[in-house]
Amino acid sequence: MTGPLRPVFTEGQVLAAADLSATVGYARGAAARHERYLHEWGIADGLTLTTENRTDPASNARFVEVSVQPGLAVDGTGREIVVAAPVVLSEAEFQEVNGADQPTADPYPVFLTAADQPGSTRVEEGYQILFGRLGDERLVAEQQPPAVGAAPAEPPARWLVLLGFVRWTDGHFAAVTARSGTIRPRYAGVRADTVAARSGTLALRTQSTVQEGKPALVLSGDDPPSLVFGLYQGSGTVSPLMTVAANGNLTVAGSFSGQISAGSVLVTSGTATDGMLLPLPSGVSPEEVADGRVSLHVHVTPRTAPAGSATMLAVAAEATVDGERRVRCRIRYYDPIETPAEVVERPGAVDYLVLATNGGA
Repeated sequence: MTGPLRPVFTEGQVLAAADLSATVGYARGAAARHERYLHEWGIADGLTLTTENRTDPASNARFVEVSVQPGLAVDGTGREIVVAAPVVLSEAEFQEVNGADQPTADPYPVFLTAADQPGSTRVEEGYQILFGRLGDERLVAEQQPPAVGAAPAEPPARWLVLLGFVRWTDGHFAAVTARSGTIRPRYAGVRADTVAARSGTLALRTQSTVQEGKPALVLSGDDPPSLVFGLYQGSGTVSPLMTVAANGNLTVAGSFSGQISAGSVLVTSGTATDGMLLPLPSGVSPEEVADGRVSLHVHVTPRTAPAGSATMLAVAAEATVDGERRVRCRIRYYDPIETPAEVVERPGAVDYLVLATNGGA
């Protein structure tokens, strides 16, 4: 099999329509291969399903009008699909496909596919919006890309791009949803083994625009270099939650959690009053303690409150922790100068230290 054929022209050559078409075809094929093998197919921008509330004049029932917003998708053959203006979905076309179904709350898939509109000297690279039957969203994963040297698919060959789902009630659209179970629209991506930032800072974020409160991962080559995970602030900067410095030091704003490996220790400490339940170290569950996977080591030190007078004596009568980690602390107070002299016992407080280790270590 030969490789792609690039048209070559000579002086004085008479060009036929096939020669000019070959020039266009060569460029389209190169662009399609770029999209197929350096990118992941899917929605590149826009193409969201939006709703407008409406009322049926005959029944006075409320329903929604569903529209596909402008945007761009690249299908699995490398072909661009451009929707230049909002498109209102046709209820009549939906009924042609699914009108015989019994009422259901399950969502129906909405697809976008390429559709050419041939003219005398131009071909409009258009699109078609299709309604699927229940469960047809699974067809998206079954589509196979063309051969390496193939040009983008030409209609009537179809590549389905899932836009979302609609719900249907009493002859009208009732709502839209972005997913059905675990299936949702696929978005365009990139295939790369190396990603280089020309500015010296590389940022990964979950939205196409900076949004306050959304997470980001920032790799900075500044002096000193660092790797920061955090949340965007209103100013557009990232508030660090975790920072890895150039020397390997790790700074975390929160706490670690997870299983305890052999030889490691998780710790929590603080002050507790009589009757309180001591907390477990972060990352340790009561189930792990109950079944012996984690062993607890608890140390408590009683705290004596300031005496009411210079002659008042205070001593801890009890400072213990039971099997449920509940604190028992009682402090006895005695003033030998007072008449009549008596011993008063009151609830007290302890400073605690809880160590958690691997039960099998």
